[in-house]
Amino acid sequence: MHKLLKDKPGEKMLLLGNEAIARGALEAGVSFATCYPGTPSSEIPENFFKISQETDLYFEYSTNEKVAMEVAAGAAVSGVRTIVTMKHVGLNVAADPLMTLAYVGIIGGMVIINADDPSLFSSQNEQDNRYYARLSGLPMLEPTNTQEMKDMTAMAFDLSEELKLPVIIRTTTRLAHVRGSVELGKLKPRKTKSVFVKNPFHFVTVPAVSRNLHKELLGNIEKAREISETRPFNEIVGNGKWGIVANGACFNYVKDAVLDLGIGDQVSMLKLAFSYPMPEKLFLDFFQKVDKVLVVEELEPINEKELRALAQENGVAIEIQGKGTGAFSKLYEYDPGMVRKAIAEFMGIAYTAPETVDLSGIPNLPARPPNLCAGCPHRATYYAVKQIYGKEAIYPTDIGCYTLGLLPPISMADFVICMGSSVSSGCGFSKATNQKVVSFIGDSTFFHSGMTGLANAVHNNHKFTLVILDNGTTAMTGHQIHPGVDTSVMGIPRTRISIEAVVRALGVKDVHLVKPFKLKKTMEAVKAAMDYDGLSVIISQELCPLFAKATGQFKKSKAFTINQNKCKNHRDCLNLLACPAMYLNGEQVEIDKNLCIGCSVCAQVCPENAIVPVKD
Repeated sequence: MHKLLKDKPGEKMLLLGNEAIARGALEAGVSFATCYPGTPSSEIPENFFKISQETDLYFEYSTNEKVAMEVAAGAAVSGVRTIVTMKHVGLNVAADPLMTLAYVGIIGGMVIINADDPSLFSSQNEQDNRYYARLSGLPMLEPTNTQEMKDMTAMAFDLSEELKLPVIIRTTTRLAHVRGSVELGKLKPRKTKSVFVKNPFHFVTVPAVSRNLHKELLGNIEKAREISETRPFNEIVGNGKWGIVANGACFNYVKDAVLDLGIGDQVSMLKLAFSYPMPEKLFLDFFQKVDKVLVVEELEPINEKELRALAQENGVAIEIQGKGTGAFSKLYEYDPGMVRKAIAEFMGIAYTAPETVDLSGIPNLPARPPNLCAGCPHRATYYAVKQIYGKEAIYPTDIGCYTLGLLPPISMADFVICMGSSVSSGCGFSKATNQKVVSFIGDSTFFHSGMTGLANAVHNNHKFTLVILDNGTTAMTGHQIHPGVDTSVMGIPRTRISIEAVVRALGVKDVHLVKPFKLKKTMEAVKAAMDYDGLSVIISQELCPLFAKATGQFKKSKAFTINQNKCKNHRDCLNLLACPAMYLNGEQVEIDKNLCIGCSVCAQVCPENAIVPVKD
């Protein structure tokens, strides 16, 4: 039995923040879950996926975030409790249905988990998705610790049904990936089926309907504002005359800083967990208690600006500091030391930062830049393409493991902005320049948002080459399934969609299916694609070795070694491929047989044929 299915109220369990969210949803009786995986939210759907194999919980890895939101919406308006998860940029993709779903509302509770990524640990931007609550007019909750992540998720379903609105829970990387002790609640039974009651003059958003729905939404937001004043997650801690407002992980930093500085009797801390709509009465009462306020929030100064406006509108003369006064930066995530220093300066108290540990006598750790795994088929594909197209071609790329093609010696990533952009931007580059263009996109990303760009390329007669890196899984986020994955090896009944069939159905005439470990044939296909006067697609098909090993599909091959008697130390193998199974032993290149999977790409690159299989 999955550990999150343990029905022992009161028992404590050490849970990852994302696991706590999944547990909270289960305690609320969630019966329907959708997602598109994206770090730092990926562990939530991973747990739902496993749980769905043991229970009647419905779960799916949707094709993209927009689809996930729409599938969940269909379930929620039918009356079942539904959760949908994604990372912050994923909500950009889902924003289209989100904005109108806020008008339409729901019947069964619907919770949207959206994970922001301050400091960009695994993202292409650092956007602050608190703006989406304000843009859509939907309530937003922000937990501060693992226990709250569970409790708040469970409560959010009740709140959603009370307001007839989806509720957004915003987390961050720090909270999603922290572990903490969580006291379990009781698991509620799931309602897996319901009946959709037709009401087209509510659910069909033609302009005449939407005008009335907008009025209803504004009324619901005011109801939500009243609720935010009384729900337990917003609280004031302390009775001092110095006020500090914080949300999310920042509240933990504030608590620690106040303790470390020994100023607990001088400070009042307001934890803002039901962050939108803002509890205005609570803040006005707070203003009366304190002489000045410091706002501690990562990324954008949203709370700070709203508090300034609230004070001004109500004629409250109070000093409010934060990012706008230079107390904090709008960049990256915070840390306890930074917050401690800012609070000390704000309070005008003496503060000396702890001395840093002297590490001068300790040697530096060897550099370990991110790299494609040993035996990754993407490395072979990049090599083959570069041999034919050279350094002067434009290489738009996309979101996935293969984005590491940015780094030397591959150096074949020139432009990326979002999922699917490699295909569409390739259209632009091919028309705006006379350079050769080769776009790279992964199999999951192709299904996510590459197909529409390819349809555009066919329709508008664009001339470039698209390389679809099909490694049979959504590798970057942890080997989740997508429509092109063969799920039969996992015992999961899903219909597999052929990428080649989709590409041909979209109207592409020049299509090449290659096995990248066969370098000569792959380069021949790349040359044919380059010579074709029009749009070409190369589908490079080879399983991710990590996924293959995990699913029992890995075909064991002999590791390779270097015959040092034949090696002339050209280092083509090392300098052109940078496989992590290779290393320098003094001046000689060696292969770590424990890392080598026997793909033979390095052997095919070696001009002396000095790389050979290990003898038994």
